[in-house]
Amino acid sequence: MESLYFLIPIAVVFVALAIKVFFWAVNNGQYDDLETEGRRILFEDDLQESSSENGEKER
Repeated sequence: MESLYFLIPIAVVFVALAIKVFFWAVNNGQYDDLETEGRRILFEDDLQESSSENGEKER
């Protein structure tokens, strides 16, 4: 029973911290454009192939 006096405030702090981090991410634009990031990997492959065909070195 006494452990609840220790665990409940820690759980409340973790929840408050998670909410604060979530709102920080939303305010900084982390969730603004979800579609482009999912498709960007498909477009990058085309760019690397075209640059290697032109004789440029890949880094």
